[in-house]
Amino acid sequence: MPTVAPLDIEGHVVAAAFLGDIPFFAAASGAIHRLDGGDKVTQAHQGLLTCVKDHASQTLVTGGEDGKVLRIAHDGSVGTLAEVPRKWIAVVAAGPQGAVAYAHGKSAFVRLADGTVKEFTEQRTVEGIDFAPKGLRIALARYNGVSLHWVGTAGTPVDLEWKGAHTGVTFSPDGRFVVTTMQESALHGWKLDGKPNESRHMRMTGYPAKVKSLSWSPKGKWLASSGAPAAIVWPFAGKDGPMGKAPLELGTRANILVTNVAFHPADEVLAIGFIDGMILAVRVADGKEALLRRPGKGAITSMAWSANGKLLAFASEAGDCGVVDISG
Repeated sequence: MPTVAPLDIEGHVVAAAFLGDIPFFAAASGAIHRLDGGDKVTQAHQGLLTCVKDHASQTLVTGGEDGKVLRIAHDGSVGTLAEVPRKWIAVVAAGPQGAVAYAHGKSAFVRLADGTVKEFTEQRTVEGIDFAPKGLRIALARYNGVSLHWVGTAGTPVDLEWKGAHTGVTFSPDGRFVVTTMQESALHGWKLDGKPNESRHMRMTGYPAKVKSLSWSPKGKWLASSGAPAAIVWPFAGKDGPMGKAPLELGTRANILVTNVAFHPADEVLAIGFIDGMILAVRVADGKEALLRRPGKGAITSMAWSANGKLLAFASEAGDCGVVDISG
């Protein structure tokens, strides 16, 4: 039976992540907690809005209400990557070769490892950023679609248009697809390697709530999403991705919404976090479920697996966080 080591943090916790074997929790207050022989706390921001893991350097990249973009190392030390007075930094991304992206208003910025900063301006507010898996290329989510920019060249961006407000964006692990979350409780996808006249759109609709969490399976065959009373898992193995195919529904519970999803790093097993704080692990192949955590005080906001896949860190909007050990 999985065991849970709890950690109570005051207030909403935005993100959970592992740096090496150390679980980290980023609180909205701006405090970064790390479980390293006890709960160690670093006060990083005056109000933290976003936190992502930089897999290449095994650090965290955070953005805050104080206009700062910070890099948090595994020992809790803090480095400043950017500082924009009087702006809120709610969108960050970590890319290859030490590159980091952030946005405020209609501008996105990519800071390269040598400190060079490149700016990309959009017609509308930049709501989400992701780096392509290969080559230094970014996708920017905005109103009515996505813009793809090559960071190193001044060429014209590729515009992927679809009416509506796009609030987040992700590249598939093989770089063949771009998928956005939308304001209208839907996902939208584009196939990037099709012939010019092929239908390249993928509409993924039917969610009762907004999709706030996405997770690709280890080899990119599946894309799991929150926003329904089950994890909605779309098939991306074929050349056309989910076009014309129905998604899997994993971990179905009557009227209890899924708020966060996280695929295991090696196996096609999905951790599913719910609005009532419960966490299930479900195997894609046969839908077999295992209870990892009983309901808690608040909705699950973030989950992260350790590199060996034996530990799962989770965060909640009520601050009742913890680490599940599934190796037992």
